[in-house]
Amino acid sequence: MGLDITVIIADWSWLGEVPPRDRLSRLRDAWYADETGLWDHDAPVVEGDWAWPRGASSASFAVYEFRGTLGSYKPHFWAGERWESVRDHADPLVRARLDTLLLGLIWGGLDGEAEHVDQGFFCDDPAVTYGVLLARSPAGVRELATTSEEVRPWLDGLRGPFDEHAAAPEGWVRDFAEFTELLDDWGRVLSEAARKGWGLIGLSE
Repeated sequence: MGLDITVIIADWSWLGEVPPRDRLSRLRDAWYADETGLWDHDAPVVEGDWAWPRGASSASFAVYEFRGTLGSYKPHFWAGERWESVRDHADPLVRARLDTLLLGLIWGGLDGEAEHVDQGFFCDDPAVTYGVLLARSPAGVRELATTSEEVRPWLDGLRGPFDEHAAAPEGWVRDFAEFTELLDDWGRVLSEAARKGWGLIGLSE
């Protein structure tokens, strides 16, 4: 699991107006553009905040900087692993909603086969969609944002079971605070994308 992940929200009226086969290249072309992209931005990276492009693309997409992850996919992967360790000990309401939320974003499920890309978001050619880890349409984003909001008030009840069954002294997502911080960041991403009616993409470069 040496992957990185860049989490992006994108204006569907801008991204969705081109065919699925061209959407990823449109996003990447704008992202890397010398005059409008993100890579030469003078502002420092701020964890827990958004980075917006400049120029013509400034209202088309944004990148979220997760706290404490250093851009790595490992914390997201290990959040799924910690959830597997604790889910049988969770309140059924919390279990059902966190299953839905994490299956929709980062967790492979108990069989490891969960898909995180909405059908039709991009084309089915793996040569074109190489590096895509996550792609949710505005409708999918709204559903996940609702689930995130529903489960948030119940999370504290998971603290004891997490401490007993999932906490680890080393590695990523070692304790309940790190687990809920990651969930909170995903909640921020989902709520902002849902508010705007935008799509959600996770890319490994």
